[in-house]
Amino acid sequence: MNYQSILLPRAFNELFEAWEWYENRQTGLGNRFRSDVNKKINEIESHPRRYRAKKESFREAHVKSFPYLIIYKINNKQKKIVIASIFHTSRNPSNKYKIK
Repeated sequence: MNYQSILLPRAFNELFEAWEWYENRQTGLGNRFRSDVNKKINEIESHPRRYRAKKESFREAHVKSFPYLIIYKINNKQKKIVIASIFHTSRNPSNKYKIK
């Protein structure tokens, strides 16, 4: 059974801001970014343990063709993937695992 994903507010905002930035640079690029993020989220929902646990049981999955990581935790009881961040890899890595 596949898991369902939930984007925390921080992740949702990061996703929208990145989409907007790419779309402002080139029409359609934001949509390609969003599509790649969705594909990776679908992969995570199908195989949540594919990526190893790192700090505080957070896991990281790289988005194809873009410098972003999907930072998530697995909630096995509820069969949920909790996405904490859509994290740009050039940002300060100490902020990667903060949930706010």
